[in-house]
Amino acid sequence: AEGTHFPAGTPAASVGHRCLAVNLSDIAAMAAEPLWFSLALSLPEADEEWVGEFARGLFALADRFGVELVGGDTVRGPLGATVTIQGRVRPGRAVRRTGAAPGDGVWVTGHPGDAVAGRLLLSEPVSGTAPEALRRRFLYPEPRVREGLALAGIASAMLDVSDGLDDDLRKLLVASGVGAEVDAEALPLSAELRSVRSGGAGGCALTGGDDYELCFAVHPADEPRLRELAATWTVPVTRIGTVVSGAGCRWRLHGQPIDVPATTYRHFR
Repeated sequence: AEGTHFPAGTPAASVGHRCLAVNLSDIAAMAAEPLWFSLALSLPEADEEWVGEFARGLFALADRFGVELVGGDTVRGPLGATVTIQGRVRPGRAVRRTGAAPGDGVWVTGHPGDAVAGRLLLSEPVSGTAPEALRRRFLYPEPRVREGLALAGIASAMLDVSDGLDDDLRKLLVASGVGAEVDAEALPLSAELRSVRSGGAGGCALTGGDDYELCFAVHPADEPRLRELAATWTVPVTRIGTVVSGAGCRWRLHGQPIDVPATTYRHFR
């Protein structure tokens, strides 16, 4: 929805890419294979050029992952796009949020925090390779479909990071009935984020949304398999903590407890 998920003036190709990417990410988070999707598109006016660019962004991503548009609707209204996607997974192979156990490692793909920094930079007249890379991380998020599929049988619990790493990890922990000790020093902050946000990079990683990376738990016995797999990926994967008994997500920096502000966006707060 314009003004909520993307600011006014966002390139149409980005809107087309994002509306599918965020749904592909949900499929990836269950270690499933995406198959097809429907699209409900709402437009304030008939704009052939905008729709053409939207379609270009949408189908470029759909073709990469072999998913087909099978139906939907187009109406006049506020600018927005709603995708519903279906996929498949073998019986017993879906990775849910409920399987994390004490002793499991907490892992994350990619570089959390890049996307929120990129979104903030959309309204700032800052040039250079680092700002441009961060803007692209927001405008064209990369769903980790291949990585999610590979984690079937390795990850004990998983979800994608759409609302901020701290907030989403807490959801996984609540669903699994466990807690976690997590090291803020281990956060895989990108060089671009460090250069643009410097002292605020950690906060972007912990509370920024729209990363669509995978956060997951892995039993210690399965870590060798994970490391072997990850060596073939183009995206980094980093262990940031350990699942423990109890409840809550306890972050430490240089061995000292830190409080993470509850700044995650809530639609109806």
